[in-house]
Amino acid sequence: MRFVVVIDPLAIRDIQETINYYDEQSNGLGKRFESVLNSHFSTLKKNPLLRIRYDKVRCLTLKKFPFMVYFTVDENQKVVTIRAVFHTSLNPLNWDNRK
Repeated sequence: MRFVVVIDPLAIRDIQETINYYDEQSNGLGKRFESVLNSHFSTLKKNPLLRIRYDKVRCLTLKKFPFMVYFTVDENQKVVTIRAVFHTSLNPLNWDNRK
């Protein structure tokens, strides 16, 4: 059964800031980041039950971009909630208040 992906407003902010940053670096790069991210969200709709890394939080590393998606899964409701999208060089505990 497929899951529904819900994106927390703070994660939406993470995503938009990253898209804006990449667009400043190179025209169209933000769109490429968004496309890769959406592809990973599609993967999570099919199979979100990745290994738990922090408490109840799971992580998915993006391909081609140095970012990680932090998410939780409600197996009963079939909902994946994206909590954060952070650069892999950042301390992963910085988003702790988003759980």
